[in-house]
Amino acid sequence: MSKQELVMLGQDTDDACCGQLAAAPLDEDQAADLAKVFKALGDPVRLRLLSMIASRDGGEVCVCELTPAFDLSQPTISHHLKLLRQAGLVDCERRGTWVYYWVLPAALERLAAVLKTPQAEGATT
Repeated sequence: MSKQELVMLGQDTDDACCGQLAAAPLDEDQAADLAKVFKALGDPVRLRLLSMIASRDGGEVCVCELTPAFDLSQPTISHHLKLLRQAGLVDCERRGTWVYYWVLPAALERLAAVLKTPQAEGATT
């Protein structure tokens, strides 16, 4: 498997894209970066895959355990996982013939920070 550079939300040095959505309008680059992540999350299969990976005890899951949960072929599941990887939401490692996936918590935290409204920061409900 080739090593691809992940474009992670908020990985630039000035952390400009991690501002709150409600705090100031996004510029074109910020909007493009966020759109990639939201596009990856906009598919029900990818959203389910992310949820299955994130909720897994031990923090990682083999692709062989993900595929049976869907009425899709293994190459289709691999394609969806590739898109989640390219969006910077998950990472993976090949171990023998299987690939293991885990969620990148920092990416989810940055995405949550973008969506947080100023009122939500101080709210306790």
